[in-house]
Amino acid sequence: MERLQGFFLKSPQDLSSHHPYIIYKQEEEENQGKQLEEDEIQEEEEDSAALIMDMELRATNQQGRKWGKHRRQNLTPKIVTYFILINLLIFIVAFLLGYIAFRGSCQSCKVSVSEVNDDLGYELAPETSGSTLYWADLREMFHKYLDEEHLKSSIRAQPNTLHWIDGSGNISGELQLEDPDVYCPYSAKGSAIGGLIYANYGHLKDMLALQEKGLDPKGHLLLVRIGHMSFAEKVSNAEAFGALGVLIYPDPADIHKKLRLSNHTAVYGHVHLGTGDPYTPGFPSFNQTQFPPVESSGLPSIPVQPISANMAAQLLRKLSGPKAPSEWKGTLSDTQYRLGPGPTLRLIVNNHRASTPIISIFGCIEGRSEPDHYIVIGAQRDAWGPGAAKSAVGTAILLELVRTFSAMVRNGFQPRRSLLFISWDAGDFGNVGATEWLEGYLTMLHLKAAVYVSLDNAVLGDDQFHAKTSPLLTSLIKSILKQVDSPNHSGQTLYDQVVITGQSWEAEVIQPLPMDSSAYSFTAFGGVPAVEFSFTEEGPPYPFLNTKEDTFENLHGALQGRLPAVARAVAMVVGQLLIRLSQDRLLPLDFGCYGDVILKHIGRLNEFSGDLKARGLTLQWIYSARGDYIRSAEKLQKEIYSSEESNERLMRMYNVQIMRVEFYFLSQYVSPAIYPFRHIFLGQGNHTLRALLEHLQLLRDEGTGDSSLRYSRPHFEEGLLRRQLALLTWTLQGAANALSGDVWNIDNNF
Repeated sequence: MERLQGFFLKSPQDLSSHHPYIIYKQEEEENQGKQLEEDEIQEEEEDSAALIMDMELRATNQQGRKWGKHRRQNLTPKIVTYFILINLLIFIVAFLLGYIAFRGSCQSCKVSVSEVNDDLGYELAPETSGSTLYWADLREMFHKYLDEEHLKSSIRAQPNTLHWIDGSGNISGELQLEDPDVYCPYSAKGSAIGGLIYANYGHLKDMLALQEKGLDPKGHLLLVRIGHMSFAEKVSNAEAFGALGVLIYPDPADIHKKLRLSNHTAVYGHVHLGTGDPYTPGFPSFNQTQFPPVESSGLPSIPVQPISANMAAQLLRKLSGPKAPSEWKGTLSDTQYRLGPGPTLRLIVNNHRASTPIISIFGCIEGRSEPDHYIVIGAQRDAWGPGAAKSAVGTAILLELVRTFSAMVRNGFQPRRSLLFISWDAGDFGNVGATEWLEGYLTMLHLKAAVYVSLDNAVLGDDQFHAKTSPLLTSLIKSILKQVDSPNHSGQTLYDQVVITGQSWEAEVIQPLPMDSSAYSFTAFGGVPAVEFSFTEEGPPYPFLNTKEDTFENLHGALQGRLPAVARAVAMVVGQLLIRLSQDRLLPLDFGCYGDVILKHIGRLNEFSGDLKARGLTLQWIYSARGDYIRSAEKLQKEIYSSEESNERLMRMYNVQIMRVEFYFLSQYVSPAIYPFRHIFLGQGNHTLRALLEHLQLLRDEGTGDSSLRYSRPHFEEGLLRRQLALLTWTLQGAANALSGDVWNIDNNF
């Protein structure tokens, strides 16, 4: 701080040559402030004497030598004493004035201040440079730059919102989202304005039913209920029919009567029709800055927001138009379930995209005979909310399996093949951790990984047991279920519990792999057979999944205290599966089963044989490919049966052939960067059997329906159909040829 006496005694030139500034800082101790004040007083006294001396010397130089001699002669001791006293009085008055002024400017601080030099590198604005900033000045400056409107706009820009819009296009009211921090990852950012239509579950057949009633989804917001399919599939269907936005809610009719989800709770779910990082589709997201800008084709271009059942009821009560079909009606109170359209809404989604590193954790027990062949076991570690059922149970089972197998190894167990245990990150964002690992090792994983076992969603109840699996594992699963005790039926095995008399056990237990499972990515993308086991409740599913209510207490209560016993049953099934897969000399995968799978699908194609024949097309080549596959599988089975199990080299060769069977059903005629899920039975894209069947159905739909709505429907294209049929046929034929192993022994006509 500039000393006040300096301003009185220094010349204007001296004052303009230096521009100090003040930064105030709080001292830690009160006694430090007192010591600082004493030091400043001492410095003031020293500066005063120096300034008096300097003033006397300048006077001598200005008046000349003669005047100086006269001055020295008249300066008696008395005059000198008066002169010193006068200067001392001036100094004291100036000091007191400065102290009072300074004390007034910081009277609210109640702390000492100290002077900090300009070595800290702070820069002042031009208008403040060279001036002293007191507490009042700083407070006024802070008030000047603190903008309430900026705060308001920033706060309003963050949450997603829903508003009523009147006939003039103005906002007439806001619908308060009861669970505003629940959102749909990968939803498009922006706003959508349109009338509301109720679209049941959002199936393609639901969209077509609306069109038949004269309600086209195009240009409207759709209200759909949770269930039957993923959020991503619902949004994809809505977008395909021209909808502008989607609201997704949980209807009480789809929730178990014993387990009531709060009507004020919204359910979280991502809307990327795919898995992995959607901004590096087909590639691992390592060093993603090196990749050109690209996005997954599965990302929606319309905004999506989950809402509570209570808000859905408010919206449904506003809808007019025809009543919904009886099978579309839920159980929301005081709601008629009309289709609409209703009043105009404006949906605003402000989801913020951010790049976040993820960490997946790996542990391995190395095999002794085939250490380069892995049995992979994985569980998702993250969850939306507490995640008791979503991730905690799976992670607990994974850790217990690691502990158990490690103890077995210490006691002499040596698996033939390696066991690879993985804790995945970012599972709730589309199994990003698992998919990115697959993408990173795409060219070799089918040569290394024999089977993948997922522990996600392992316990969602205890009434029913399901295995979502590749057909290659079906026979092995059946044999293991006969050896594991039921957790809630004493004296019965799991097989006894799940099989209903007179019905096929496969119909009760076996299900296809869903896209929202990490197991799906391993099979549909990587060509590795995979399975995911799950206990569920009979009837509506566990309602708390992907909500803040997915707690240990709710899950434990839903199972009436049997959660540990049910989790142990899952661990027993998985553990015995791992022992068989890692220890058997020959991999226990039923590669011959795909002959029956192909025949089952061909039966669905036979429904359209007449339509194909009318266009000069035939299913003969698909039948021929199936026959070749069956013959190749029978040939390999005979060779294995007649071989010696002790021949390690021969067993390894057969195991390599068996491991690759799933990979053979990935279409080699499409790019994994464009169509990541190349599996012809499980995948997504025009190369799949499902796409072929949907295209053939369009052939049946020609000439039906309202032609005015045809713009939002796909059309039949004969050229595309011929290409689809060719791709499917040659993928099946390629699998048969690969399984036979002898490229020089092919007798097919090309």
